Amino acid sequence: MCGINGILRLDRASAPLDRDEVMRTHDHQASRGPDGSGTYFSNDGRVALAHNRLAILDLSAAGAQPMVRDDRYRITYNGELYNFRELRRELEAEGISFRTQSDTEVILALYARHGVSMLRRLRGMYAFALWDERAGSLLLARDPLGIKPLYYSTAGGQLRFASQVKALVAGGAVSRQVDPAAVAGFLVWGSIPEPMTLLSQVRALPAGHYLLVENGLCGAPVRHYDPSHALAGESLPLPEALADSVAAHLVSDVPVAVFLSAGLDSGLVAALARRRQADLATLTVRFPELRGTRHDEGPLAAIVAKRLETRHREVELTAADLRASWPRALAAMDQPSIDGFNTFVISRAAHEAGFKVVLSGLGGDELLGGYPSFRELPLLMLAARFGGGVPGLGRAWRHLAGVASRPKLAGLLRHGGTLSGAYLLRRGLFLPEELPALMGDEEARAALGGYDPIADVASSLAEPWPGTPPQLAGDAWLAVHQLETTRYLRNQLLRDSDWAAMASSVELRVPLVDPVLRFHAAQAAFAPARRRGKAAAIREAAPELPPELFSRRKTGFYVPVVEALHPEAARMSRGARSRWLALHVLREHGVALPDARPSAVSPAAA
Repeated sequence: MCGINGILRLDRASAPLDRDEVMRTHDHQASRGPDGSGTYFSNDGRVALAHNRLAILDLSAAGAQPMVRDDRYRITYNGELYNFRELRRELEAEGISFRTQSDTEVILALYARHGVSMLRRLRGMYAFALWDERAGSLLLARDPLGIKPLYYSTAGGQLRFASQVKALVAGGAVSRQVDPAAVAGFLVWGSIPEPMTLLSQVRALPAGHYLLVENGLCGAPVRHYDPSHALAGESLPLPEALADSVAAHLVSDVPVAVFLSAGLDSGLVAALARRRQADLATLTVRFPELRGTRHDEGPLAAIVAKRLETRHREVELTAADLRASWPRALAAMDQPSIDGFNTFVISRAAHEAGFKVVLSGLGGDELLGGYPSFRELPLLMLAARFGGGVPGLGRAWRHLAGVASRPKLAGLLRHGGTLSGAYLLRRGLFLPEELPALMGDEEARAALGGYDPIADVASSLAEPWPGTPPQLAGDAWLAVHQLETTRYLRNQLLRDSDWAAMASSVELRVPLVDPVLRFHAAQAAFAPARRRGKAAAIREAAPELPPELFSRRKTGFYVPVVEALHPEAARMSRGARSRWLALHVLREHGVALPDARPSAVSPAAA
């Protein structure tokens, strides 16, 4: 796992390529790759590539980047290719030779052989830039589900790209002008929906897309991810597909550990990893303030570790530790988010324990239907449609909910009748109609003119699907899976996991977020999770897990950060704490909301 950046001159009349800018961007990403540093500047001053290396595969100097092949193709690459050995064997059978043991060289050889079409053969998490000297083309590509980030700007006749938005800003040539539509998106969701970023001049390359620049012409991003593509071969039952994905994610030349909470997902990953790795290490973080509560991960995680016979390590962090860590987390936070601090603190603990690679159970709720949204969205739609059919109820409903200061309750009849609207009610932080109270009337109107959250959610249902699209199949479970995978997982959980782990030079792998696994699960109609629930699916896949794990009430991995920062947090609901945190984080990113009213974060507001 690494940091990448570079510049390509699109317009020969533009300013000469600034080497110092390249290095400022590169240096800002130092924590992403403390094991090595490399740059390439073309002789004609047209292109520059830079790389910060975290050595995981082929630890020798031969694996350094930017890497070149045939004195023509050069790449700067961030990621891991889990099927690189299989692809390498195929290429060797065709007479192609290799000089390293890295996955990077396999990507270069595949591109030389197959061009852009090779993207559909890659199983892994990645973001890379590949320069073809002879063709004068630059390819930017990002993995199918958006695990690894890639940001770019075309301002000033130059294409700039990097692993982090803040790194592009550190280069000095990208404007810091804030995009009001992105602020609106953040206030609605607690993270900024791609392809927007906080800055007007910077965009995210969408998950599962590539961008090809030829002869100075920068086209629009093109989707390469085809969920129905049979890279996976013959369909596997879900338990076998889960085991296959975890096994693939253990490919490494350095030790691999597992983040172990008291949840089903991390327990599943630990159990399946333990089958393949006898000396498996697991890591849990505890907080004194949570001892004796249902949010305390320690006791049950210890039971799981004992049953699996792992080398278990428990780290305790106090409120003082959290307060001390918060400024460092904000500095590392690449874009505003109300999440990620949990991953930040446990990744720092992993780094201090000597681990570079850690597996996480992230994505299990999306894959196996573990969120309440899978049950609640159909009920919200039913209630909204029923209420909407009662004459006169709409006006009375808004009045009653307004008296109770419950914006989401007030918005039930307005938004809840469609799946997109119901998802907004379930996942939204602030509703669109609340934004004028935060941003001011004129600013909110302009911002929402540039970002429509309902249309954004609806667009997710139109994305390619491994089989019959869920909205056409009329299956609410499948539709919620699609929404949670393409919205919450992509825009918040995966993005936050990247910056939060890389701040401590830790590679976070997510075997439950894998396009091959998703393909198998979809072919099996997500059985048994879809009919019998997530716990049944995990019990079938990992029967060695202790029974206590299956009887625990779902809580999620909770870090009491707001309680450590805000003296009034104990009196606030969890939703209100999230609202307070959103406004706090936005201010820390230099975005002031002078019109924000205290009622916006009242205990009842969420």
